Amino acid sequence: MERRYIRKALLLCFAGLLSSCGENGSQAVEEQSLPTVTVGVAARRDVDQASTFTGTIEAQVSNNIAPQSPARIGRIYVEVGDRVKKGQKLVEMDGANLAQAKVRMENDKAEFERADELYRIGGTSKSEWDARKLAYDVSRTNYDNLSENTVLLSPVSGVVTARNYDSGDMYSAASPILTVEQIRPVKLKVNVSEVLFTKVKKGMEVDVTTDVYGDRRFKGHVGIVYPTIDPATRTFPIEVRIDNADESVRPGMFARVELTHEVADRVVIPDRAVVKQTGSGDKYVYIVRGGKAQFVKVELGRRMDALYEVISGVEEGDTVVVTGQTRLNDGMEVEIVE
Repeated sequence: MERRYIRKALLLCFAGLLSSCGENGSQAVEEQSLPTVTVGVAARRDVDQASTFTGTIEAQVSNNIAPQSPARIGRIYVEVGDRVKKGQKLVEMDGANLAQAKVRMENDKAEFERADELYRIGGTSKSEWDARKLAYDVSRTNYDNLSENTVLLSPVSGVVTARNYDSGDMYSAASPILTVEQIRPVKLKVNVSEVLFTKVKKGMEVDVTTDVYGDRRFKGHVGIVYPTIDPATRTFPIEVRIDNADESVRPGMFARVELTHEVADRVVIPDRAVVKQTGSGDKYVYIVRGGKAQFVKVELGRRMDALYEVISGVEEGDTVVVTGQTRLNDGMEVEIVE
């Protein structure tokens, strides 16, 4: 009997020792398994304040090429996409009317010259001289006008963007024969919030991006600031011009204009500190306070290379987690490593 009690006592002691060892071992493992993170410190710096507006690229000049009156088209010398120079011959209309006008002008010129000689020697009246002079002036004007409308020249250097007829067609006023657009430079009009009315000035430089070229930035400047505000939208239009020396930007492209209008003192953090919430557009950071990581929602402004401007959620001097966020939960103890 006594032996049995001794054996039970020994077993109980052994179990207690095992339990004690297990707790100590668990604590040791827990201490060793604290998630490690690297951190950065939120600081203040001057940040350009910019606003983004959208619009559609337009040609600087768009010219419709057509004669003043319906006529048959003799020949079209260009195709869509061709680059043309100012003064280049684009279209030649049927020349029958021009030939008739030339004959009439030459006849009237000869009649006027004869009347002029007679008038000098008193062989005709002033009224006759005036009549011959008027007839010659009218026919000459008609010829000059037909000349301009028979051989159609490009008024600008640019690109042919539309062709609506073929050689031999009868031109009607329904649509122009060709459209030529000047795309060096190009322009776009955007509507800007009225709160920026006193801050936007003619000549200000802007950055322009397009969906076609992704992050590529094109330099432009404010060419026109419209003087009135639309009371319905509380915006005012501005016209932005882009030099477009390589003609990469084309009319019709969707574009974004980034307008820098002032500089502000802001808190900035490393871009790697930002955590995007899955399923929403919300953004967060982990801030280390008292050895624990706190999950904090932030409002961000501009991204500048490897930094983000912070509008709210982080204060100057806060320690933010830069790497190791994937292993963290709100309130979890962390170990900071270099």
